[in-house]
Amino acid sequence: MRDLITNSFLEIFSQEPILAFAPGRINLIGEHTDYQEGFVFPAAVSQGIWVGIQKNESNSANVHSLDFREDFVFDVNSFSPKKGHWANYVMGMVAQFKQAGYPARGFNMVFGGNIPVGSGLSSSAALSVSIATGLSGLFGFKIPKKSMALYAQKSEQLFEGLNCGIMDPYASAFGKENHALLLDCRSNSHEEVPINLGKYCLLLVNTKVKHKLADSAYNKRRAACEESVRILSETFPGIKTLRDLKEAQLEQVKNILPEELFPKAKHVILEDTRVHQAGESLKKGDLISFGKLMKASHESLKNEYEVSCEELDFLASESWTKEYVLGSRMMGGGFGGCTINLLDENQLPDFKKFISERYEEKFGIQPDFIEVTLSEGAHLLD
Repeated sequence: MRDLITNSFLEIFSQEPILAFAPGRINLIGEHTDYQEGFVFPAAVSQGIWVGIQKNESNSANVHSLDFREDFVFDVNSFSPKKGHWANYVMGMVAQFKQAGYPARGFNMVFGGNIPVGSGLSSSAALSVSIATGLSGLFGFKIPKKSMALYAQKSEQLFEGLNCGIMDPYASAFGKENHALLLDCRSNSHEEVPINLGKYCLLLVNTKVKHKLADSAYNKRRAACEESVRILSETFPGIKTLRDLKEAQLEQVKNILPEELFPKAKHVILEDTRVHQAGESLKKGDLISFGKLMKASHESLKNEYEVSCEELDFLASESWTKEYVLGSRMMGGGFGGCTINLLDENQLPDFKKFISERYEEKFGIQPDFIEVTLSEGAHLLD
């Protein structure tokens, strides 16, 4: 990708570019907790987005997407979102920089990546953060990583209309090789946790489906959490989100909340607990305990939060039948996407064959497999 970006840039603009990279991310555990200011456990991966960028001494931004094979030009002093267009990610970051007092001027840009479409590795956050890294390096802004992550989040919210959380851009910006980030989504601060998997590895299995329920269900779950907080605040006056409640208070919460709201609140409260337990397990190198937490997380997302689907449940349950698989669960928003699996790397060929055959037999679809390693966060390339 690096050579492809450089050569394409030279061919299109006859300039030598500055290169920036930002990775995609996985989330080890902690789903649907971020918008309750809870805890998540992401890590940057080696797949990502590369950006080539250089000044052009004008007010024009001339952008080429290798993936879409398209050009887009806009005036850096006068632009607005273009509904559904990939250029919104570039314009959104320029807008955030300008609003924060960083005077971006005209530039040429080429970008491309190797994040599989629909994999849940957060290509949109990687794109935003890679653009931010490239612009900051090009103009010598020296923008702090946390600011870049916040600008990327705000850019997607304003220019793409996605009410996204901080986890994806934060993990892309702050990722560290062979580490995961135990991230507090209230304070936007993290602890780096070293990950030593020994003979085990992480593998994503892509269902290759995305059900239409996803967006409406997300909004409903978010509304259910907010309604629960409103009701519970009469008994627990100090709470701002479900993150402020502990496992020991679950029985009391159950007695207060309507029957349809309690399971959603229960998931968020216990998932936050699981994130901390996972952190402790991985610090000790206790992969068996971590694998059990992955399973518990999936079952909660399936039964309590109700954001799984038949394909995800099938992949997880089939994986659990293999003794060399320590853990498997759905990863991401739900209703499709990937499972994340912790398994003996020597058994990868057997596992892929087994899952491929079983999944195709059940659904008539060949799943995709994505091997991931924990890598560095966003940076300029030499």
